[in-house]
Order: sequence, then C-alpha cells, then structure tokens
Amino acid sequence: MQRRVIIFFLLIIIAATKLVAQKASDVLEYIASFKDIAIKEMKRTGVPAAIKLAQGIHETEAGKSDLVVKSNNHFGIKCKADWNGDRVFHDDDSRGECFRSYSNPEQSFMDHSDFLKRSSRYSFLFELDPTDYEGWAFGLKKAGYATNVKYSQILINLIRTYNLEDYTLIALGKMKESDHLLATNNIIGSIITPREESAIVDAGPQMMNVPPYPAVQFAINNTKVIYVNSKTPWLSLAEQYNIPLSRLWDFNDLEKDDDILQKPQLVYLQRKRKVGGGEFHVMKNGEDLYDVCQSEGIRYESLLELNHLNGNRTPAVGEKLNLKYPATAPPSLALDLKNKLSYNNLSEKNIPRAENIPSNKAQLNIGEPEIAFERTTHLVSSNETLYSISKKYGVELEKIMKWNRLDNMNVKIGQSLIIYKNN
Repeated sequence: MQRRVIIFFLLIIIAATKLVAQKASDVLEYIASFKDIAIKEMKRTGVPAAIKLAQGIHETEAGKSDLVVKSNNHFGIKCKADWNGDRVFHDDDSRGECFRSYSNPEQSFMDHSDFLKRSSRYSFLFELDPTDYEGWAFGLKKAGYATNVKYSQILINLIRTYNLEDYTLIALGKMKESDHLLATNNIIGSIITPREESAIVDAGPQMMNVPPYPAVQFAINNTKVIYVNSKTPWLSLAEQYNIPLSRLWDFNDLEKDDDILQKPQLVYLQRKRKVGGGEFHVMKNGEDLYDVCQSEGIRYESLLELNHLNGNRTPAVGEKLNLKYPATAPPSLALDLKNKLSYNNLSEKNIPRAENIPSNKAQLNIGEPEIAFERTTHLVSSNETLYSISKKYGVELEKIMKWNRLDNMNVKIGQSLIIYKNN
C-alpha cells in the first residue's frame, strides 16, 4: 500500500513538471509568433513592444485561452458602445460579457494599440520613456486596464523573465535582432524541482514564480554558477560548495558583502572569464555594470577595461558594450558624474547605513565635486505605491528597495521608508 502511494505522488510530480515546462514552451512559442507584430505596432503607435507582448501572454494564457481561440482577441478588450465589428460572448467578470472579435491576430494587436492611443485615460503613458516598462505596467493598472491587483507585477515579471525589453530596443533601433538572444537559454532545459514546481503551478498561466535561471548548478560562459534566492547566507553557500568565503566573494567581484544575499542573484562558483561568451551586451533598463558582469560571466575589471569605463559611470540604455575585444570609444553614459552622481551607482556599498548616519546629511566622497545627499524619511500614505514614491523623489525604485532592504514592492500605509536624494 505504501509503495502505491509513493508511486502515485511521483506520477503527480512528473505530470506537474511536464505541465510547467509546457507552459514555458507555450510562452516562448507565443513570443516567436507575435514579436514582429509587436515591433511593427510600436513603430506605428509608440506602444512598447515589451508591454504589448507581456499583456498578450497574460491575457491569452500564452495563446491558449478560450477567448483568443474563438475570437483572436489577444488583449481582452470588451465591445464597448463604440464597437461595430464582430463580437463573441465570454464569461469574465460577469457571465456572457461581450468581447471584440477579429479575423486574425494582427487586427487585435492593431486595435489594442489604437485603443490605448485614442483613449484619454491612457494618454499619459505616451509621455513616458518607451523603455520605462515599469512605468507603463503601473500606469496601465492605475488607468483601469485590469482589475487584478497584481496586474502590474505580472507584466513586469514576464518582461524580465523572457527578456521582452529587447524587442522594445529593437523597435527603437537601439538593438539589432541578430544581437538578441531570446531567453530560451535560461528557460528551456531548466530543471524544476518538486519544491519549485508547486509554487509555479499555483501561479497558473501568469508564470509569476518561474525562476529566470535553472534551479540547479549550470554554466554561463563556461563558468559554474547557481541562482540563489534572497536571504541565503553567504557562509552556507561557501560551506555547501567547499569554497572559502573570501574566494566566493572574489569570484563574484565583491570585496565583502552582507552576511546574507539581499536579493535573488547569480552566484559564481569559479572565477569568471576575462572575455564574454558573446561579442556584445546591450544595456537594458535598470541594469548597471555589475548586472552585466553577472549575466555575461565576465570579470568586472575586464568589462571596464574593454569599454574604457570606470566603476562610477553607467552606460545609457541601448548602448552596446564589448565583451571580447576593446571598444574604439567608450559608450554614451546615462549621467555624467562631473555634474551629478548617477543614482544607478547608489548602493549599499557607497551609501552609509542608516543607523551609522549621525545627521540628516551624508557626504559621499566620490571625487570632485563633492556632493551632499539628504536622508529623508517618507511615511507611506493611502493610494501610494513604491513606484509613485520613487517618481516623487526622482530616484530609482530598485534603490529604494535596496536602502530599505525590501524583498518586494509591497508597502503598507504608515510604513517608514528611508530615501536619499541629491541636495
């Protein structure tokens, strides 16, 4: 009897794992099928290709939902009073709601672009930088596109997991499609353990908890690496892989780090290479030079030397960094440190700990001219989000999360947040 129970549960695990893998392959198939239309529509109307693909993946369950199968409606747009085209009826928030129907998917993609472009509710979105996919995701939710409270985060997770921002950069002419490698290398072939499988299945077709890398040791640029969750002690990793702690930090271009990982990240178990596996890396929104080194498996000092950079400067989004051969000139920068400090470089390594600051001013000695940063405490009020707070102070959302050691973007009314801003 006990043997039968064990076999039964093994069969459930195998079936669930296959289901998750199929969902990932469905998403990749959807991207391959509709990326060209998304790029074309971005050039026509300005709706970011990353946002369009993420919405399409979510709204259609990666092309498998009943609604899209019977209507080619990829974005869940309902009939409304001004719709004179074909229609179908589908149970959504209520039974038998009227949805627009199209003869082919491209009509749906075009109507979605026009729907956003012509509506005054969404007009503010087109004032955002098209690479600001977080702003678009939060803006769509704020304007009432969807009722799901997690809608913004679902889109952001899809964009990050499947590198959808690349298609926005391609549409902008900042990236060649030949330079783009779809996130297949990080997703197809990944081994999903039973522990992770249950979390992913619970998330359903939204793929919210799909890790961006395999759950076991793998290789980037012929270098052993693992993907580690936040709150993991560095010492436990060193002991598990029989590597001295100081060497583990050295492998990951860290002189010394906190006792635990502050966010999920790649951790290398060998010294990274002096050159990358590919020839170039195109800077994405929210990336800094350290992120590039970790994602490409290249040493930090090598990346700086190849591109005539120093650690205080961050290349602009869309700039191409050399990974194999010396660049003829340095890339364009997001900000010039002769005028002001780039917030991309504000981290826990060069911002004093809150408990160690004797006053509300912190002097950061980064070279001339010396810049004063003011420490502000912000109390979260009703209807505020971490994104709206970051816009209010003109600092990056990720930096606020670092300064306050937040694992996610959820904040509560009355919560106290530390903000560092340029005086």
